[in-house]
Amino acid sequence: MSQRRPTTKGFSSAASLLQQRIRKASETRGFAQSRVLTHWAEIAGAATAAISRPVEISYGRGGMGATLALLTTGAHAPVLEMQKEQLRERVNAVYGFNAIARIRITQTAASGFAEGQAQFTPAPKTESRPNPQAEAKAQHATRQIDNSDLRAALARLGTNVISKTHP
Repeated sequence: MSQRRPTTKGFSSAASLLQQRIRKASETRGFAQSRVLTHWAEIAGAATAAISRPVEISYGRGGMGATLALLTTGAHAPVLEMQKEQLRERVNAVYGFNAIARIRITQTAASGFAEGQAQFTPAPKTESRPNPQAEAKAQHATRQIDNSDLRAALARLGTNVISKTHP
């Protein structure tokens, strides 16, 4: 039997090179397991991960039960507030015991302070050309309006309304 030769030719994977640094950086933020940071979408679910990010875990003086701080934009805070208990259970499942006793939600602007910048991006907008028949109908309906700016605005509005009601 021949011995298997290594195929890496002396190279290491990026994950193995950065694992120690990631662990050290996450521990300074209170994350004993960096999995909460790196797998947030799997832990919280895709919808919740799209509107939030774990920021830190802080421990009280007694050491009993930590607080997980989540960063979100102001509009999404009520949604997260209703999901706090389910999130706490999911995070504790990662730790294997009830490490997190509370979840604190911190609101921020969509862009702003260097450390607290939220990168929660909305779904991309799709560009679509207006329906030519709807555009012609709207132009015909607004032809008697004398003011050109008003006529153009009403034609755009009419095109959108006709396109939505008669696809």
